Amino acid sequence: MYKLRLVPDNTNFQFMKGRIIGLAVSAFLSVVSIILFFHPGMNYGIDFRGGLVIEARLPQDADFPALRDMMHSLDLGQVALQEFGSKQDVLIRIGRQEGDDAAAQRAADKVRAALNQAYPGAELRRVEAVGASVSDELFRDGMLAMGLAVLAMLAYIWFRFEWQFGVGAVATLLLDVTKTVGFYVITDIQFNLVAIAAILTIMGFSVNDKVVVYDRVRENLRKYKTMPLRQLIDRSINETLNRTINTSITVFLSTLPLALFGGEAVEGFAIVLLFGIVLATSSSIFIAAPILLFLGENRLRRGTAEEQEADDKKKRPAT
Repeated sequence: MYKLRLVPDNTNFQFMKGRIIGLAVSAFLSVVSIILFFHPGMNYGIDFRGGLVIEARLPQDADFPALRDMMHSLDLGQVALQEFGSKQDVLIRIGRQEGDDAAAQRAADKVRAALNQAYPGAELRRVEAVGASVSDELFRDGMLAMGLAVLAMLAYIWFRFEWQFGVGAVATLLLDVTKTVGFYVITDIQFNLVAIAAILTIMGFSVNDKVVVYDRVRENLRKYKTMPLRQLIDRSINETLNRTINTSITVFLSTLPLALFGGEAVEGFAIVLLFGIVLATSSSIFIAAPILLFLGENRLRRGTAEEQEADDKKKRPAT
C-alpha cells in the first residue's frame, strides 16, 4: 500500500551545523518582540482596556457585514460583534470611551438609535461597562495562567526526562511566546482573552512537538552508546521529521478555514495559531535541539554510560 511521505525515508540533514545561526536569529527576534511590546505596544482588546458590552435582540436574523459597517460609522473606536445564542441575538463589544460615565452612556445611546433605525423593534437586553479594575484583574489572571502553564510543563518534562531536556523545552517555549507577542504587535490583532487562549494552545502544541523529538533522543542515547551527541540529535530529528511535518501540516490545514472564513469572532485566534504552528515546528529543530546539545554535550553521555554500567552489573551472574 502506497503512503504519501512528504519527507523521504533515511534523510540525513545535518541540522546542528546551523545551530549558532538558529539561536542567534531566534534571540534577535525575541529581543525585537520585547521592544515592540513596550513600544508601540499591543492593541489591547476590551477585555484588558475596559469598555461596553451590549447584548441586543433583533427582530430578524442579523446581517453581520451590514452591522459592522454601521457600527464603524458611529466612530466609537474598537467594536467587535459576534452571534450570541440565536441568529437574532448579537453581542456588541465597544472599547472604552474617552471621558466620564456619560461618554459610555452616549455610546450606548448611539448604538440603540442605530439599531432601531436599521432594525425597528430592536431591543438592548443588557448593557454592561467593563471597568479598569476588572480589566486589570483579567490581565493579571491571564498572565498567571500562562506562567502556571510554563511551570507545569517544566515540571512534567523535568520529571519525564533529564533536567537538560526540561530547561531546553521551557527556554524554547519562552522564546516562542515572545515572538508570538511580537506577531500581535506587528499585525495589530487585538490582544484579549481569546489571545491568551491562542498562546496557551501554541504552548501546548510546541511542547508536544518537542517531546516527540526528545523522546527519540532519549531512545537513541540508549541505543547508540558511543555516537557523539551532535550526530545523535541530528539522527533523532531526521527520524521524527516525517511525523513532525505531517502533524504540523494537518493542524495547519484544519485551522486555515477558520482564518479565512471563521469571521471576526475566531479570525484573530486562527491567524495567530497558524503562525504558532510554523513557529513551534521550526523551533523544535533549530532552537530546542541546539539548546539540548549545549546543555548535554558532556552530561547526557556521562549519565548514559553510568546507566549502562549499572545495567551490566545487574546482568552479571551472582558469584
